[in-house]
Amino acid sequence: MGAHVAGRHVRIIARLDIKGPNLIKGIHLEGLRVVGDPHEHAVRYYAEGVDELLFIDIVASLYQRNNLSDIIKRAADRVYVPITVGGGIRSLADVATMMMSGADKVAINTAALARPELVTEVARRYGSQCMVLGVEAKRIAPGKWEAYTDNGRERTGKDVVQWVREAVDRGAGEVLLTSVDQEGTRKGFDVPLVQQVCDAVNVPVTASGGFGRAEDLAAVAATGVSAIAVADALHWKRMTLAEIKSHAAAAGLDVRGVS
Repeated sequence: MGAHVAGRHVRIIARLDIKGPNLIKGIHLEGLRVVGDPHEHAVRYYAEGVDELLFIDIVASLYQRNNLSDIIKRAADRVYVPITVGGGIRSLADVATMMMSGADKVAINTAALARPELVTEVARRYGSQCMVLGVEAKRIAPGKWEAYTDNGRERTGKDVVQWVREAVDRGAGEVLLTSVDQEGTRKGFDVPLVQQVCDAVNVPVTASGGFGRAEDLAAVAATGVSAIAVADALHWKRMTLAEIKSHAAAAGLDVRGVS
């Protein structure tokens, strides 16, 4: 079902993982280092032409809370691109808090796996486009991935591709697909994983985890992915958004702001 065509529009998303007040970055979602103030980075990425922002409270599920509403409120005052928020969202009340803070979409992982009906409830109340299924995938055998929670620490026993299909049937309008194996490694996306998920559903899929070099964009773009999330390369200023977009355009992708 993924559209395998050159010239297809692909969004470049800046992913900001948050712990307390800090923007952080890890490898395989562990070994976290503080990058700085999330607000400053969000405003900079917006000024540089990012298509969307993704804020993930990475300890929210662990501590049963989400701290992001203040960070989102500040960002929404200065940033005029769609904002997706994830981490610790367990109920319609949590979704309402995030939407009132200025989020456009919510990414739900742990709570959706615990109670899949939540996907339908959010989609019915706010529309499918608001309900993003967050997936943390770990390879368990060649061509097979298991869905994990709590930053890739907790097994669920659910097959990623089957779970994504089920969640989309229940109303999820988008998939945020993070490869725990590749995350923070700079070794490229898990292309077979992205391919299987793009082929399984007809909603937009965002590939997250592993972007390191220009060639990685072309490799993942061929899957039919709708968006690419970048964290490490931007946070440590290894590549600017303009450079990422020009590499994407050179790979035959249609990206906003590149003629």
